Amino acid sequence: MARKPSFALNALAAAVMLPAAVLLAQPSSGAFTVTESGRSYASLQAAVDAVGNARATIRIAPGTYRQCAVQERGVIIYEAAEPGSVTLEGRACEGKAALVLRGTGAEIRGLTFSGINVADGNGAGIRLENGSLNIAYARFQNSQQGILTGAIAGSRIYITRSTFSGLGTCENDAGCAHSLYIGDIASLTVRESRFERGTGGHYLKARAAEVTIEGNSFDDANGRGTNYMIDLPAGSRGRIADNWFVQGRDKENYSAFIALGAEDLLHPSAGLRVENNEARFVPGLKRSSAFLADWTGERVVMQGNRLAAGIPEYEAR
Repeated sequence: MARKPSFALNALAAAVMLPAAVLLAQPSSGAFTVTESGRSYASLQAAVDAVGNARATIRIAPGTYRQCAVQERGVIIYEAAEPGSVTLEGRACEGKAALVLRGTGAEIRGLTFSGINVADGNGAGIRLENGSLNIAYARFQNSQQGILTGAIAGSRIYITRSTFSGLGTCENDAGCAHSLYIGDIASLTVRESRFERGTGGHYLKARAAEVTIEGNSFDDANGRGTNYMIDLPAGSRGRIADNWFVQGRDKENYSAFIALGAEDLLHPSAGLRVENNEARFVPGLKRSSAFLADWTGERVVMQGNRLAAGIPEYEAR
């Protein structure tokens, strides 16, 4: 079972109350319902605006919506009325994402984000610009990126039981997009999730000071032009454990499964634990690829990993 998130949305807005106008509003027709007030709206943005600087849940009726929204304030839970029945498709606000989040915090439950593509190559299901984020039972598919964040001091992101499929590209002048691209934040947790069928870039790239990446599958068998499975370019502490990796044939860079400290070092990596993982190639493929390529020179704990022939456990770079 997934562990509880490392931050609580209740704590983020314990003293915040819904505006009186929302509390007194009468129910109306629409697919986006603020559960605390019982009022429904025809657009997701209208529901977000109604919450304002409060804590509330927006429950979304089953369907596919060519809509997007920008959250400027408050703490909002975006929840599918039935998990997996709601898709935000093909629309990006501000040329960024289906959901642009810069409030105090947000939580995503059971939503699918699909077909998000923008001119600069960074189209994402979610763009996190401020606050912390929880995600559960979500799907990100067939877009340039699944989730993209900037550098957010103190931010914590927790992802569980979600799927990232058909994401990534290195075809733009701005650089590569990735299935999951996390900037310099306090911590990233990814558990019991699936990464598959990448179309460029890395599957998981993060500059978080601390990572917990446990119990996931990284299935590159049908990937095209992909790079690392996990890239921690700024160094990181934490744990990478109990994951399953398979590397495919069509790689832009197959030199390593996991890369540590390949760019500017922002965080120490001493004590990072990489343990009890399993890695192999697709059947019939013979090549050499390091399981962990390390540019930091710091002490990394590696134990219990089950690696196929042609995969040395550790290489200093």
